[in-house]
Amino acid sequence: MSRVCLDLLGSARVRREGYVGEWLPEPLPDSVQWRSGGAEMAADPADRITLDESVDMALLVILDSLTPAERVAFLLHDVFRYPFTEIAEIVGRTPAACRQLASSARRRIKDARPVTASIGERAAVVRSFKRAWEAKDIGALVAILDPSATAVADGGGRVRASVIPIEGGDRIAEFLVGLATRAGVLTLLERTVNGQPGLVALDHGTTAAVYAFDVADHRIQRLWVIRNPEKLGSWR
Repeated sequence: MSRVCLDLLGSARVRREGYVGEWLPEPLPDSVQWRSGGAEMAADPADRITLDESVDMALLVILDSLTPAERVAFLLHDVFRYPFTEIAEIVGRTPAACRQLASSARRRIKDARPVTASIGERAAVVRSFKRAWEAKDIGALVAILDPSATAVADGGGRVRASVIPIEGGDRIAEFLVGLATRAGVLTLLERTVNGQPGLVALDHGTTAAVYAFDVADHRIQRLWVIRNPEKLGSWR
């Protein structure tokens, strides 16, 4: 099965070379909603922690940047606890090479992920972002966004979306206010996206976009916007 996945990862990477604009993982909905005090917990808190760590958008984006072999070696060893001797048989490499692949993936993930904030802090920041955006308050948005924040949108060439990442909190704030002005009336809902507080934008009752956030030091570090209709089926 891992060999089949390895082949699929390779072919998926080739298909994405012809993808219009930025490619993002499909956002995952969650029945758990979050409120002003943070997020409601699942019946078993351990299930909530496992979900948060496994489907967090930041981790999925980083995993997609790894080579197929790095991803398989990392997941099989660090997540599923396979020994490197078995991983070597699966990927067709030596145990030493697989150990190096997993180490490289682990290092890249550690370097790319900022210090994560608590669910309560994330919820408070995302709610402040929502209110500032609804008010079209550029100053408030700039205060919430880290000066070096990055916004990435995925329209897949099917809907309008920035084809390149937007860098800088001030530029992102200006873009968002301009978008709100052009779009007219959009309803923003507080929803759990990939196990974390996020937002869903409705246009006349139809899901137009899903927003995921990476928060650290009480500010938004990264913003991911999924607009490709093919990736929003589970949100309708």
